[in-house]
Amino acid sequence: MAKSRVLVVGTGGIGTMSAYALEQGGLAEVTAAMRSNYAAAVENGIDIESGALADLIWVVKTVPDPSKVQALPFDSILVSTKNIPDVSPAVPEIIATVATPGKTAIVLSQNGISIKRPLIAKFPENPIISSVAYIGATETAPAKIDNDSLDCQKIGAFRSPRGKLDITYDPDVLKVRWMKLAYNATFNPVASILGLDTPRMRMSQHIIDDLIIPLVDEIRTIAKADGVALQTDLLDAVLHQDPNNTAFKPSMWQDCEKGNLMEIENLVGEPLREAKKLNVPAPTSRIVYNIMKGLQLKAKE
Repeated sequence: MAKSRVLVVGTGGIGTMSAYALEQGGLAEVTAAMRSNYAAAVENGIDIESGALADLIWVVKTVPDPSKVQALPFDSILVSTKNIPDVSPAVPEIIATVATPGKTAIVLSQNGISIKRPLIAKFPENPIISSVAYIGATETAPAKIDNDSLDCQKIGAFRSPRGKLDITYDPDVLKVRWMKLAYNATFNPVASILGLDTPRMRMSQHIIDDLIIPLVDEIRTIAKADGVALQTDLLDAVLHQDPNNTAFKPSMWQDCEKGNLMEIENLVGEPLREAKKLNVPAPTSRIVYNIMKGLQLKAKE
């Protein structure tokens, strides 16, 4: 049986581990589109230090940019780049030359809600699939990945007008996205603003009571207005998502520390736009969003 041809766009921690799992599963022929880590991967392979699997050097077919791909078509494109729509090129531009109309399924393994809108507009004949990833994987240097947990992904179709991977089909993937957003729109930006890891944040009742709890409550209320009822123990799940015995830094703070652009719009801005559309007050989220916009401006300089 012929293998499915998969292009992975975005090979940080999540993208690399997903690509590795797909290829190891034996049913996919993987090509990885790399940018800043391309030269290191070509020269030395991808160095994966994994407490969940095993330390290894992985060599995969690579290209420096999707536009450099010549052997088309792909059956699927897995997009796992940081989602920063206020900076060009956006995802539709990045994959424009490799998404074959009526053929290629586009899988968005990214954070946030409403991320499918520009893809549906650009690729009306392509299936657009949502994938919500849960994994501990960080790119510590070009083509060097630190992985401490297995990859779990929940997938489902976006609402549209038109290997070793633990993949669960979830017909209500929008609910899964809102649930993950309850963490990503709270601990992620607050950690970036304060410069604190999550265990230290949980040691401060002031941070939890006056920032995290109001933010989680606002996300729950916005989701409810959007027709999504989140779990009753949502707050407890968010507060205890990270272990207390590590100095865990959420991904947004990692980007902030490095001076990189952050996923502010889809994680913080989009819930606010939904709140405005649905007439839901979200004062704490708006303050956090405006501060994060200032940090993003600093990163752009």
